[in-house]
Amino acid sequence: MARKERAAKAPKEPGRIKQMVQVFHMTRRYDPSVVWWMILGFVGSVAVFVIAAVLFSRDSIVGIVLWSVAGLLAGVLVTMIILGRRAERAAYGQIAGQPGAVGAVFKGSLPRGWAGSEMPVAVNGKTQDAVYRAIGRGGIALVGEGPVSRTRRMVEDEKRKVSRVLPNVPVTTLYVGPDESSVPLHRVPRELRRVKPQLTKPEVLAVSNRLSSLGNALPIPKGVDPFKVRPQRAR
Repeated sequence: MARKERAAKAPKEPGRIKQMVQVFHMTRRYDPSVVWWMILGFVGSVAVFVIAAVLFSRDSIVGIVLWSVAGLLAGVLVTMIILGRRAERAAYGQIAGQPGAVGAVFKGSLPRGWAGSEMPVAVNGKTQDAVYRAIGRGGIALVGEGPVSRTRRMVEDEKRKVSRVLPNVPVTTLYVGPDESSVPLHRVPRELRRVKPQLTKPEVLAVSNRLSSLGNALPIPKGVDPFKVRPQRAR
């Protein structure tokens, strides 16, 4: 009986449609332009298929119907893609500037072929500035979190440390902070995706194993949960 009561009281998870509605409302709250982008994506997709129907199936009613249905489906797909991208951007916009924000990006949005930990490899205990490290086909990426004036030295120190161990591996540096020259938080995955691949998969694994031997005895910045540490994994 107790089990049945607990099962009955267990909250029911919202359905897929309800989740999408919640995501839409959250995104619109922080990015009102998402509505117009979604409308533009839907109308544009449908228009492309309607034009294709006129060009290729003007004499076939069945063809026009099929093209129209395909256009509606394509419009819905494009709309969902736009919503997903904008929702991700809005979510990162809410945590931008907080300690551990880059770690959140590393945890859930690293591009395919890149691996990184949500825990930093260097931290300033007073200012909570941090340096994060990712490894991928493009080599090693060091991302400084905080003002460039404070994090540049930390990033350069980490770069020298990495170069001593792996002198032939390219190192890319990025800065995420309040400076105009810094990379916005939501653009970090895009910047890593632009890095030209220079290592093979076995070389990436070898680099990861070599760097893991360095170890990191670091103070943990506020905003980072030490109980959510996960091992690096290839994507």
